[in-house]
Amino acid sequence: MANELMLKYGCNPNQKPSRIFMQDGADLPLEVLNGRPGYINFLDALNSWQLVRELKAATGLPSAASFKHVSPAGAAVGLPMSETLKRICFVDDLELSPLACAYARARGADRMSSYGDWIALSDVCDVQTARVIAREVSDGIIAPGYTDEALAVLKGKRKGNYNIVKMDEAYRPAPVEHKDVFGITFEQGRNECVIDASMLENLVTDHKQLPEEAKRDLVLSLITLKYTQSNSVCYAKGGQVIGVGAGQQSRIHCTRLAGNKADVWFLRQHPKVLGLPFKPDIRRPDRDNTIDVYISEDWMDVLEDGAWQQFFTERPDPLTRDEKSAWLRKQDGVSLGSDAFFPFGDNIERARRSGVQYIAQPGGSIRDDNVIDTCNKYGIVMAFTGLRLFHH
Repeated sequence: MANELMLKYGCNPNQKPSRIFMQDGADLPLEVLNGRPGYINFLDALNSWQLVRELKAATGLPSAASFKHVSPAGAAVGLPMSETLKRICFVDDLELSPLACAYARARGADRMSSYGDWIALSDVCDVQTARVIAREVSDGIIAPGYTDEALAVLKGKRKGNYNIVKMDEAYRPAPVEHKDVFGITFEQGRNECVIDASMLENLVTDHKQLPEEAKRDLVLSLITLKYTQSNSVCYAKGGQVIGVGAGQQSRIHCTRLAGNKADVWFLRQHPKVLGLPFKPDIRRPDRDNTIDVYISEDWMDVLEDGAWQQFFTERPDPLTRDEKSAWLRKQDGVSLGSDAFFPFGDNIERARRSGVQYIAQPGGSIRDDNVIDTCNKYGIVMAFTGLRLFHH
């Protein structure tokens, strides 16, 4: 390892010189095993590594995250996958370890946004996980280690230039961090808050039954929000993120954006979507894009102009608005976390439409009573954590 690493350029090609380094003269706690990661790659790598490290500590399960532009598109723990989940994640023909399940789930949360992602793994990358990654368009990976077989598979990506970073698990940063903006240095204590189920004990709604699975999913959503650009809202179900709304100025826009993504995740499991007659040579990203259009209101335009013929062996029946509504009404048991308080009950109204039954948020709004009343109206359980999780 070395004290510094020179980079090709910063956020953009005109931003030179660029490097990462340790101000105290110590060696960097990471090692580049392959490729040449860039400035944004390392921002994604270090944020995503913190997320999976904390998620593993909180749940005891192997964890994975899929990052794009310094926010997670998905995150998950290594629980077994149903046959339907395997199909929508395109891994139904592979042998899956718990870690491979974690990444397949993380990548499957929002496959459109995960295109060209940065991957973080909490555990040593095994060959089963490497084989899942080998199929996807991805910029790079950070993990505490790699088996020889996994490393050989990963080095075969991107004509041998795939970015592979090994992180020192023992590394702990200084308690005070710094950031330069416009030549001015900001200083703050690191956000070292530990997120676990003990944060969910202040249940403020009439309904107070919080199953263990919901606690796990709420912890997952809160840890994800800790490393998501604010404002942010996260929907989770079954040990995985199913929708993230990041970087919005309005909280209701976060809730809508994340809710729309959660709806798409669920609609991908509709029998009509699972049965789409794709041509056998269609590339995986084209399949994802086509499914996204098929689910959207734009599909009728595609049918009219005949563009469907380049993807399908036969013209598929459309998924009607009534069929989508009926399918989405089946969605339930969803958990939702918010990085700051909900100022209005409209967030709860929107969340309910995507099957949300459990919520964790800091509380502290002057309209908390209105938000609680809206939860009570729909039988939603809500916990006040007392902890804001802004990240910038």
